[in-house]
Order: sequence, then structure tokens, then C-alpha cells
Amino acid sequence: MAGENPFKSILKTLERPGGGEFGRYFSLPALGDSRIDKLPYSIRILLESAIRNCDEFQVKSKDVEKIIDWENTSPRQVEIPFKPARVLLQDFTGVPAVVDLACMRDAMNSLGGDPNKINPLVPVDLVIDHSVQVDVARSENAVQANMELEFHRNKERFGFLKWGSTAFHNMLVVPPGSGIVHQVNLEYLGRVVFNTNGILYPDSVVGTDSHTTMIDGLGVAGWGVGGIEAEAAMLGQPMSMVLPGVVGFKLTGKLRDGVTATDLVLTVTQMLRKHGVVGKFVEFYGEGMSELSLADRATIANMSPEYGATMGFFPVDHVTLQYLKLTGRSEETVSMIESFLRANKMFVDYSEPQVERTYSSYLELDLKDVEPCISGPKRPHDRVPLKEMKADWHACLDNRVGFKGFAIPKESQGKVAEFTFHGTSAQLRHGDVVIAAITSCTNTSNPSVMLGAALVAKKACELGLEVKPWIKTSLAPGSGVVTKYLQKSGLQTYLNQLGFHIVGYGCTTCIGNSGDIDESVASAITENDLVAAAVLSGNRNFEGRVHPLTRANYLASPPLVVAYALAGTVDIDFETEPIGEGKDGRKVYLRDIWPSNEEVATVVQSNVLPDMFMATYEAITKGNPMWNQLSTPSGTLYAWDPTSTYIHDPPYFKSMTMSPPGPHGVKDAYCLLNFGDSITTDHISPAGSIHRDSPAARYLMERGVDRRDFNSYGSRRGNDEIMARGTFANIRLVNKLLKGEVGPKTIHIPSGEKSSVYDVAMRYKSEGHATIILAGAEYGSGSSRDWAAKGPMLLGVKAVIAKSFERIHRSNLVGMGIIPLCFKSGEDAEMLGLTGHERYTINLPNSVREIRPGQDITVVTDNGKSFVCTLRFDTEVELVYFDQGGILQYVIRNLIGGRH
Repeated sequence: MAGENPFKSILKTLERPGGGEFGRYFSLPALGDSRIDKLPYSIRILLESAIRNCDEFQVKSKDVEKIIDWENTSPRQVEIPFKPARVLLQDFTGVPAVVDLACMRDAMNSLGGDPNKINPLVPVDLVIDHSVQVDVARSENAVQANMELEFHRNKERFGFLKWGSTAFHNMLVVPPGSGIVHQVNLEYLGRVVFNTNGILYPDSVVGTDSHTTMIDGLGVAGWGVGGIEAEAAMLGQPMSMVLPGVVGFKLTGKLRDGVTATDLVLTVTQMLRKHGVVGKFVEFYGEGMSELSLADRATIANMSPEYGATMGFFPVDHVTLQYLKLTGRSEETVSMIESFLRANKMFVDYSEPQVERTYSSYLELDLKDVEPCISGPKRPHDRVPLKEMKADWHACLDNRVGFKGFAIPKESQGKVAEFTFHGTSAQLRHGDVVIAAITSCTNTSNPSVMLGAALVAKKACELGLEVKPWIKTSLAPGSGVVTKYLQKSGLQTYLNQLGFHIVGYGCTTCIGNSGDIDESVASAITENDLVAAAVLSGNRNFEGRVHPLTRANYLASPPLVVAYALAGTVDIDFETEPIGEGKDGRKVYLRDIWPSNEEVATVVQSNVLPDMFMATYEAITKGNPMWNQLSTPSGTLYAWDPTSTYIHDPPYFKSMTMSPPGPHGVKDAYCLLNFGDSITTDHISPAGSIHRDSPAARYLMERGVDRRDFNSYGSRRGNDEIMARGTFANIRLVNKLLKGEVGPKTIHIPSGEKSSVYDVAMRYKSEGHATIILAGAEYGSGSSRDWAAKGPMLLGVKAVIAKSFERIHRSNLVGMGIIPLCFKSGEDAEMLGLTGHERYTINLPNSVREIRPGQDITVVTDNGKSFVCTLRFDTEVELVYFDQGGILQYVIRNLIGGRH
């Protein structure tokens, strides 16, 4: 049981500069251990948390010693507990989290416990930001029109979240229309240092979106976890994590003129992908740091999931403090933050001599070597220098189908599709842009690239350039602050002139909320089998994510999004080919409309002001009229509506008793799906629009829901029936059982019949058969976390056997009771001669005490084959979760048993 903190003797008082005190804190220097001076700053945050939370029960003295001795312990993959200071949710993942909390209250109630014990024990910030569908794009009234549509579609879901904000203590809900969760976190929610009941400690956060890492740019340690882990953290459970290695990334020099923060982040992403940083922290340092604004740092930190790191961390320095003041944090707060971090050796002062810190490995980049670039057409780390883009595009048309190929026959590459757009004759070719979106948390928080895009628009308009009317252009800022500085600068007018009207404040095109492409354009693409392109300032461009009809999707800086919209194609060499023809008939090149860094800096300096941030976030606390008028139920237990197609009581705890079920193996399971490499959570998890011929559409139509009101999978994440039907429903799914056919189907092995993945899974369940999945490398990379584990569990999947797993997805599989197994190095299904038509038996010991993390397990098939796999329960705590039937069941039994 929990005991007294053995480190209470190092509790010190932090004096105010002008007299009095800020509070007390656990002093790292007071430990008198020289090893701490060499620790990376990111590891010091883990150390402070372990010391402050040490109770010799959940966090032990030996855990503290492991972190202090990081240089020696991290290579050994030791396990440590971590308690984040707060939890960050957004609505798509927040709804299932609140559904689960409501469901847990029901379970507590039925097992004789007190349902009021189910409450967040740490601050929970829930931002409703994923609801902006770009239905209305080219209109001055787009924001209001899209907002009204979203409230019409999501009234029930929004009402449920509003209930959660009053039913659960310690939960702040930021209403829809406020901005993207990560920008709101950066500009408003991020505390940097907490002062709770007189105890000071560093802000740290886990969030249910992988881009939670954006906050690392502010010196707050934060990363994405599954909704399942986040719920456990909310309920006071320590996160079990492997003490990570830290890659030291040294930055020197300065970006050249015309090079953007987006160019830098795409370069860093490619470098770190090549270096290999999965499961590691990356910590940035060096004299180049002084050349990077806080927004530039946040852009780099944001894309941690794309380069594979747990986080990309920028320690707090003077640039951080300036940003805190800019965004409206009070002088008193900033003074407290600086005083605490300096006292606890967590502040970097580049005017002082630097103590050499130890890192696991090192990288270096001279900022002057960064060149303009974009990434694509199917992965964020496939960087293409702008000067090579035309050649790369033609190579992609030629190459066989893959991450860099479309296999378009030479004779078809020049095809011209004639069509009529609203009465006007028009043409489309391979590579023509049909979506151009300034969107996403990665870039829309960065004034330099947003105002840079506006300056490109201004120069283009002045020269008489236009965007073709069938290109779906949109601008979705991360917060209202962007609108304020675009309007103050007078530059929004030019963006509007080119069709980049503000459509709303939240995640849009980057997560598939692109809305429909005009029917005439869609028909021209499908009837002529064209490889149409989308260009977006996002962070994800996996197949099928942005829009079903854009097979080529390129990530680019906001100014380049405008440039490609003007050009109308990605098949262009900006160096040698004009972007268009001006009003005087002269050819206009990209260089003619591209602003200098000095021009951009001048506009940023005079138009991005502290009162904009304060006014924007004061409005958030008041809510908007549509939110304030929502009526919500009250009460400790939620009154489930059995007819609801948005919020449904899931079956996770239906047969739960106080006795844990214990470990379970798998006997004679069929292979539901047989995959190759790089199956992302976008392939697994329901995302985007609900296809009219899908099992989820069938379910909705059976309940009287009109096709116009299907909404997206994301908006219906609170309904397990729909999410189970949408699991593995991605139209680009490549399942080897289908022998080359692409789509969300599979084979029922006993009968040989082909059907949707959901229908086949339900058939296996009704026949009493378990199922497994075979996969290649990097299974589960990407975001869309919790339903990528919950969905397969509801389909009856008992195990996944892969070459390797993405970190969070593997953990979530464990949290839902699915066994993750890895083929031995150098082996995979193909090499072992497995076709997926076999039946698989995985024998596990009957007692969890007989299972070790990472032990060898033999898998046997019904045709006499057997092979050894590594059992990927990576920590002792994960074994306990598996024994209990899942992480939430473990929490409930502990709370009823009186333990905390």
C-alpha cells in the first residue's frame, strides 16, 4: 500500500524575486547527485515526476534510481512508472473516453461499488476540434455555415460531452469552433509549470492524439497515448513505460531566405526516420535554437509521430518565455515558471556556459542546408526537394504500385479528361490539383508560414493570377488568433480572392474531413482513372486519408499550398516553368510571388499581438451561443438512449465479475486478414466518410438514418456498433487473402466465400471460431489509436502476429486483451510459408506468474508447421492488465477493492 514519500527532505521553498514565496518544490539539486547534471532535460522531467509521486507502491525509490542512472539503464530497456500532470483529449477520442467513464460508473454500480469514485484524478482538458467538415468552402459565410451543419449533425454528441463536463470533476471542455486541440494547448492550456496546493512541478501531458507532441515545442513533455491508457492516467494509474533513449539533435546556422519552417520539419522528419528513433525521445539543442521561433519549434515537435519518436523536445529558454508573454500569460505566471525551472536546473540559458549533456546518439543539421521541399505522394517522410518534383512525379507515374508508384502506362500518362464544370468546358490530367488546403495543427499555429501564404496570395492577385474554380480550396486556422492577425494585416482579402476562405477552426482535410469534390470533377477522375492530387499543409498523407479520389497527396508549407493551387498541377518545375499568366500576358514564376524572410518577419512583428490571444481565449471560456443553448441530461449515471446512433453503451464490462479471467491462449484460430508492411491505424480504424455500400451504412439505414446524415466515422466514435462495422473498412486495404484485389473485404476460409471484413468476422464468431491477423513491419503506425484496438477486439481477433509494431498500437492491443506477437528477426509469414489459410494455435501458460515480458512462444498450425515468436507484453504491468482482461477492468477492481 502507499506510504510516505521518502524524498520529502528535498522539498524546498521557492522565493519570489520581490519577496514572499511561490510555493514548495522537490529540488533536484538538493539530491546532490552529479549524474543529474548530465541528464537530458526531457529525462529530468521524468525524474521530477517520479520523485514527487514516490510512495513505494505505484512509484518506488528504485524507479527514481533507474532514472538518475539513465545513462546506464536506458540501453537495458528498463521499465519505469510515469504520472503525467494532466490529460488532453479531443472530441473524436474524447467521446469514447467519456463513454467508457460513463460505462465504468455503471459497472461500479452493478458490482456494488460507488460510481462517484470514477472521476478524473488529474486535470483533463477536452477540446472539441475534429468536427469541421469542409462542406461549404468558397464562401464568405463558410465558418457559420459549416458550424451550423456540425451542430445539426453532432448535437447529440456535443450534448453528451457537455454532460461529461458537469458529471465528472476535474474536466474542462473547450467548445466547438475554438480551434485545433494542439494549437489551443500551445496558446492557452499549456501551463509549463503547475502550482497545485502550493506544490510546484513541471507540466507534462499525455493526449489521445499522436500530435500531442506539439506541446514539446513549449518545453512541456507531452506525447500521444491510446484512449485506453489516457483513461487509466485520468483515473490515477501510473503509465508504465520503457525508459527511453534520447537522441541529441544539434541545430546550427540559420535558414536561408525563402525557406520555411515546413521545409525544415520535412527535412528533420526524413533525417530522423533514417536514423531510427521509434520509442525514443529527441532533444534539440545548439546555437541554431536561437534562430527558431517558438512556432517553428512547435512545428517540428508536432511531427514527432511522422519521424517515429515518442517526442521531439525543446527545453524551456528565453524564446519560450517570450512566447508565453505574447500569448497572454501573466507576468506573475512567467516569473514563477522561470524561477522554478532555473532553481530546478530545467531552464536553458544560452548566454551561460553549457554543461555537456549525455545523449544516446547524436545528429546535427546546419539550418542553411535546408531547401524548399514537399513530401509524398503517400507518406510524410518521403521528402521531395522542390527542384526535383517534376522528375519525381513522372517517376511515380512510371513506378509499380507502391509508396512511390502508380503504374500508369506510358501511353496513358498524357491523357486529357474533358468535362463540363458548371456550364464551362474544363480539362483534367494526371497530377492536376483538385484539393488545396491550408489546414492542420502542424502549420496553422505558425504565423510566419500563415502570413507567408497570405503574402503569396497578395502578390499573385496583384499580378492577376487566379485559381481554377474546380479546385477545392480551404483555410482552417488552428485558432481564432490566426483570423485576427490575417484581418489586421489586410491580407485575408487576397486569400479570399483565391478561394482560401476560412471554413472553420479545427481539423479538416488532414483527417479526411475534406467534404465532397464537385460531382463533375469526381466523375472525370473516376471515369478516366486519373491520379488526381491534393496539396495540404498537413502532417499525414496516407492513402485514402485525405479523400478517396486523390491518390496523390502532398504535404507542403501553406505558401506552397497557395502556389500549387495557382499552378493547378503538381506536374511542374517551379524553377523553369511559369506558375501562370498575369493580367498583362506575362509569364509569372514562383520567384515572382514568393516573399523574402524579411518581408514575412515584418508582417509578423506588426500584426501578431498579445491582446489577440487574450481576446480569443476569453471568448472560449464564455462558449458560443449554439453551445450554450445545448440542453443536457444531468445525474451521476448517464441515461443511455437505446435508439441513439451516436452514443451507445459498449459491451466491455457486461460479463465482468470481481475475479480476473486470467491469461488465455488461442486455439485453432482462422486468419481474418493477411497483411504486408506498413498497415497503419488509418487502414485499421474507422475514419473518414461512411461508404454507402459498407456494413456501417447498412446499420444506419436499417435504423432510418438518411444517407445525407451518415456523418463521418469520427463523429460516431461513441457508438461501438458502427465502429466495429467500420474496422478494416479502408478502401485501400491490401489483404493477401484476396490475391491482388484492393478493398475492405476478406475470405471466409472454411467456405471460400468473399465478403466484408465485418461480415466474415461475425460469421466466425457465430461459428465459435477465434481469429488472428498476420502482418508485416510497422503494424499500427499512424494515429486513430483506440478504435484500432477496440475494433479488432469486437470483431473477435485474439492475436496479431507481425514483424514489428508501432509503440502505442501494440500497447493498446494489450489494453484490449489482444496478444501481440513478433516473428523472429529475419522471418515473416511469407518466409515461413504461411498463406493465411491455416488454423493457428498459441499456447500460453495458465498463470500470469509463469509469463515473462518478451518471452518466446511457439505458434502451431493445423498443417504441421510451427514457428517461434516473441511475446510482446513488454512490461510486468502489461501482464497484469492482460491477466485482468484489460486496463479498465483492472482500474475498476482496484477502486472497488479500496486501492488507489
